[in-house]
Amino acid sequence: MEHFLAFFETIPSSYRSIILASGILVFWILEGVVPLKQLLYGRWRHLGINLVFTATTLLINLSLAFLIVLTADFVTQHEIGVWNWLSAPLWIQVIVGLLLLDFIGAWFVHWVEHKVKWMWKFHLIHHTDTTVDVSTALRHHPGESIFRALFTILAVFVAGAPIAVVFIYQTASALFSQFNHANIKLPRTVDRLLAYVIVTPAMHKVHHHYKQPLTDTNYGNIFSIWDRAFRTYAEVENVSKLTYGIDTHMDAAEHDNVANLMAIPFQAYRPPTGSKFGSEDDPSSASSASADTV
Repeated sequence: MEHFLAFFETIPSSYRSIILASGILVFWILEGVVPLKQLLYGRWRHLGINLVFTATTLLINLSLAFLIVLTADFVTQHEIGVWNWLSAPLWIQVIVGLLLLDFIGAWFVHWVEHKVKWMWKFHLIHHTDTTVDVSTALRHHPGESIFRALFTILAVFVAGAPIAVVFIYQTASALFSQFNHANIKLPRTVDRLLAYVIVTPAMHKVHHHYKQPLTDTNYGNIFSIWDRAFRTYAEVENVSKLTYGIDTHMDAAEHDNVANLMAIPFQAYRPPTGSKFGSEDDPSSASSASADTV
């Protein structure tokens, strides 16, 4: 374990980039072999749009990376956070560190984005994708990228995780996001068993249904335990029948245009059917999407 941590403590950025690019390539290929759903779309154009957001996310992450490194160094030096207070074997510390980073840096910030209107308006861009595939994992407005980076800094502070564990988490988080957004089909039994621990493609596709209440379920990225613990887990019998997107932006002129996607957070708010935001709410419509909630 010490050697593993030492490797990630000094891992070059180029290595991490190769790992992530390889993940996209592998899932891209698998989507053509074992697709979950037959998507009728311009695959290369769709990838191009989502790569624009990948570029902005990389710029934001590179700009704020030094704060994450400084935070990790600070908590290690001053022995702040759960990692430094936990008397346990190293492998247990690593698992606890990854769990806390995933909870705050992925599940919690995602949940908050669905509960705070002005944050939702930025996160909405991710939900406008009507053809969810591996590239959808890259589709985040620059404003949302800032939210996520700030919550990652908070997660590092609470977890007290050293930089090696932070790098392991960030790499795993990106790979899992690619995995659970990928348009790939796992055997039903395998998917359901895995979903007790990790977020699977079928589990996350429920979150991308175009109507509530399913939009407000399955927030996890790596570990599914948070959704089960906080009763936000949902499943549907036939995931391939789900309609992706968000009901307020189903027009291709809006969700297939980079300039408009960038502008959406600054446009007049349109509450989705069943939205909890604003006076235009219609809670009764939330029953229009069916799910077996656990």
